[in-house]
Amino acid sequence: MTSPPDRDRGAEARRAVEAGLASRVFPGAAAEAGSSGGVFWRHAVGRLTYDEDAAEVSAATIFDLASLTKVIATTTIAMRLVARGLLDLERSVRDYVPGWDVGERRAVRVRDLLEHSSGLPVWAPLFESCESREAFARAIAALPLQHAPRSASLYSDLGFIMLGFIVEDLGGAPLDEQFDPVAAQLGLSGGEALLYAPPRTWRSRIAPTRVDAWRDRLLVGEVDDANAAALGGVAAHAGLFGTAAAVGAFAQRILRALGSPGDAPALVAPAVLRRFLAKSAVPGSSRALGWDTMLPTSSCGTLMSPAAFGHTGYSGTSLWIDPARDLYAVLLTNRVYPAGGSGDGIRGVRRAFHDEVVAGLAP
Repeated sequence: MTSPPDRDRGAEARRAVEAGLASRVFPGAAAEAGSSGGVFWRHAVGRLTYDEDAAEVSAATIFDLASLTKVIATTTIAMRLVARGLLDLERSVRDYVPGWDVGERRAVRVRDLLEHSSGLPVWAPLFESCESREAFARAIAALPLQHAPRSASLYSDLGFIMLGFIVEDLGGAPLDEQFDPVAAQLGLSGGEALLYAPPRTWRSRIAPTRVDAWRDRLLVGEVDDANAAALGGVAAHAGLFGTAAAVGAFAQRILRALGSPGDAPALVAPAVLRRFLAKSAVPGSSRALGWDTMLPTSSCGTLMSPAAFGHTGYSGTSLWIDPARDLYAVLLTNRVYPAGGSGDGIRGVRRAFHDEVVAGLAP
């Protein structure tokens, strides 16, 4: 499926996605490109699984967004709390988390969790021993830091899990409840969806991820990440599901907040958004607050402007936004089906896709 008005302009971007399908990087994918004014290209390829009788991917297919949750949900909620004066980025985590006031941890600030510079490890199998939010918080607070705070950037799911607990406490509600008004403000309609824990009645339009040994089943509409699953499917680092159109609607509103204000209320305060997009001063880091920023060696490819920012997800998802070009690009896949996938294939598809979007579709 490719949308009008100009099929040929998207031919190379379409071929980049279809090359991933042909190489069995993923069984199916949905892609979209647009600007602050709306969508100008969509494409869907493949099926929900590699089975010949599986349903075809369409614009209505829902994907596990994985770590896009970090920017679409958690970072957006954090920005809104900053705008309300409820979250102070410069405050120490120890002000919010019992048991954090030990050794080097004393220096960790809220902004360090967003910038992935707290020193916390990348990941730990906490789902094996933790059955509650409180148990997760204690376990993360007890983990040794991998480096001194702000001395380096180390991408950390654990840091975002802790950030989510802080955001829930300050916002006075679970993350999914705080995200509901964000999704509502996007004006999603028809088959568009952006939410935690999709209902079982939607299973037929959800792309499966993988057969999970811990849960002993194929995951369809259940968050792929085991730590997020142990937290009830609602977590700061993973758990959000959505269609390409819904992720695109979010990107449009972010671009509008950075450009000319529209008739609708801003999704986030423009001044706060610009603050969150400022590149980290941590040595060697490409991170901003929540978001990643453009490097020619990253998933965004080589042609986006230095102002571009985005994120990827383990399940095979990505979102990149380039305000200098008034452009966004969404690519959603289930590359982890059926047994986890590998990183090399999706990286090449992402880079080729983004380069072709900029070369052939950018305004």
